[in-house]
Amino acid sequence: MLQAPSLFATWPLFAAGLVSLATGVLLGLGSRYGIVRYWWVALKLALSLLLTSLVLIGLRPGIAELERLGRELAVGASIAAPLGGMIFPPTVSPICLAIPFILAVYKPWGRIRLPRYGMTSPPGGTSATTGTRWRQVKEGAR
Repeated sequence: MLQAPSLFATWPLFAAGLVSLATGVLLGLGSRYGIVRYWWVALKLALSLLLTSLVLIGLRPGIAELERLGRELAVGASIAAPLGGMIFPPTVSPICLAIPFILAVYKPWGRIRLPRYGMTSPPGGTSATTGTRWRQVKEGAR
């Protein structure tokens, strides 16, 4: 019973995390949202990196311990194992996966504003009306 998670938990989840990261980066590069233009996209990327790394850091050692306990149970040994910790992965994982989903649907917080050093065009773009005013402001500041 406790040997089953070792068959599907670590490496398939890690591979799925890598595929998720790769498709997220590709979609970010090919869409108007970019990878780090918007806060919600950057947070989704950070959560994907975190969850993918937690598969190896947090889940893999716990699965190895459960596999060892499963082998002991299979040979008929009586063990006193604290199995209460098994409730956290199925509880925390859907919550951590629901957050990026909600971010993708509602798209909160807007664009990431980076400081612009050495601007040669107006902040709003290069339209005819703002371009003239921008040159006047820029020349007047000298």
